[in-house]
Amino acid sequence: MGFPPLVWLTPAMQRAFCALSTILPLLASVPVALAQSERPPNVLVILVDDAAFTDFGTYGGEARTPAIDRLAERGALLTSHHTSPLCSPSRAMLLTGIDNHRTGVATIEEVLPPEHEGKPGYSLRLEPGVETIATRLRAAGYRTYMTGKWHLGHGPGDLPNAHGFDRSLALDASGADNWAPKPYMPYYRTAPWFEDGEPATMPEEFYSSELLVDRLIEYLSADASSPKPFFAYLAFQAVHIPVQAPAELTARYEGRFDAGWEQLRQDRWKRARELGLIPEAAALAPVPAGLRSWDSLSDDERKIYAKSMAVYSGMIEAMDHHIGRLIDWLEQHGQLENTIVVVSSDNGPEPSDPVHAIGMNVWMPLHGYSWSVENLGLPGSLDFIGPEWAAAVASPGALFKFYTTEGGIRVPLVMAGPGIEPGTRVATPTFVTDVTPTLLDLANVSGKGDGVAMTGRSLRPVLTGEAERAHPVDAPVGIEVSGNAALFKGDLKLVRNMPLYGDGTWHVFDVARDPGETNDLAPSRPDLVAELLRDYRAYEREMGVQPMPEGYDVHRQVMINAVKKQLSFYGWALALAALGLAALVVLVIRRRSRARASAA
Repeated sequence: MGFPPLVWLTPAMQRAFCALSTILPLLASVPVALAQSERPPNVLVILVDDAAFTDFGTYGGEARTPAIDRLAERGALLTSHHTSPLCSPSRAMLLTGIDNHRTGVATIEEVLPPEHEGKPGYSLRLEPGVETIATRLRAAGYRTYMTGKWHLGHGPGDLPNAHGFDRSLALDASGADNWAPKPYMPYYRTAPWFEDGEPATMPEEFYSSELLVDRLIEYLSADASSPKPFFAYLAFQAVHIPVQAPAELTARYEGRFDAGWEQLRQDRWKRARELGLIPEAAALAPVPAGLRSWDSLSDDERKIYAKSMAVYSGMIEAMDHHIGRLIDWLEQHGQLENTIVVVSSDNGPEPSDPVHAIGMNVWMPLHGYSWSVENLGLPGSLDFIGPEWAAAVASPGALFKFYTTEGGIRVPLVMAGPGIEPGTRVATPTFVTDVTPTLLDLANVSGKGDGVAMTGRSLRPVLTGEAERAHPVDAPVGIEVSGNAALFKGDLKLVRNMPLYGDGTWHVFDVARDPGETNDLAPSRPDLVAELLRDYRAYEREMGVQPMPEGYDVHRQVMINAVKKQLSFYGWALALAALGLAALVVLVIRRRSRARASAA
């Protein structure tokens, strides 16, 4: 029923009523509009495993990454972002904003020397008082989810469900097969998957990137009607060893790398300059000593190594495809515009060659693995790219994963969403510990509390253009993992890398102008070395960095720790075999003794 005629009102009163009837609906809508604009943003953190600085398409890589490229177009591209040289320390810092030694994850267990076991900061688990971003955001009313690699402690209370995540599907290892639930190296007996803190029953066949996105969408869909914002952490296995990809994606890149690793190093360096990722005058990093030349390989070797890079690119494209599926789901459900998305890598590219390591020729067939050009990247293959390709994809930086050179710790970082202007470029040095403070700042959630204080800084001022530098030029930032160390101060970098590829001495570089670390300033500037070393020693004391044992060798330590693990898995069987062998020897000796006695 409508209003009665307004004939009983005067003309002036009628005009006033009409005006009021127009304004009232607008006033009524104001609280709704304010509520929508003030709704906290969702947060999605995507972490790639062992991706190089120039691996994504938007950074000049060969792999097709349209989903990541679109995020970069609608957000910020950071070109001097740094992590640690190993996965677990980087993940601990990413999720907490705290230096790895203060989190308890100073290094990874695979390389831990016995002298560091039990030392503060070296428990290799998130220690009491260390809060993850999931814990902080859940306390602020967020739903929290995680799928993918965890590798941050595996004892009671160490899995994601104990660190702020409502739902989680977590791989509690440095890696695993991408096609089946099985280990990829002798350090592990199984592929330890857990869902919500309990051992998970995995499908007999799957592809890791697809599985992780499927499960995350499943978690999000189950709570789609919730008014709460969400935080999600998606930690891919790509492109960690074993490098595996669907055959149709590998096929797209076959022939692309036939010119070899020297040519790829040159190509990536040139593209980095053309894209403005590094200065036009920046020199290319030197080739690490001891690496093979492409021409020294046989024809069969060139075929399998060229295909290994085709698989590598296919694995990146597969991952990006599934990121695109997740982004499409968010868009279809009206969530994308209010979601901050972060895409980065935990460290530089992986140089290891597991196939030719001692004992792998026995272990691989026992676990259903082979290394052949016909099967490369498919189920049952144990593929890798090795040190030569790793040095190539790390271009224009020096070295690769395990080392604190730019090739080991400078990685891509894309950020998009509310509070981040499209087309933003950030060239100032930033660090993995800055990500959590930045996300908390953008979500208007306090980073303060009773636990361990964050050591990173919010990047919001540089993302919004309010500041030119993320860290003051006189504020040193240190990084250390297993003796490989760096200290940044402004554009200067003090760096030390241990053997095999390092020389164990300190060098100084201006990494803004010389990201390839080709011009060592240390010989001509002893005063500068002394100043930066004072800062680094202060960092060591403050964070509790332990000195490395005399003669420490990371490759020997990995082998020792793997053998210890195998003995813990199969020691009883070896003991029984040894007893059986001893009994057989005794029996043979007795029979021979009796035979001699009879002959006499």
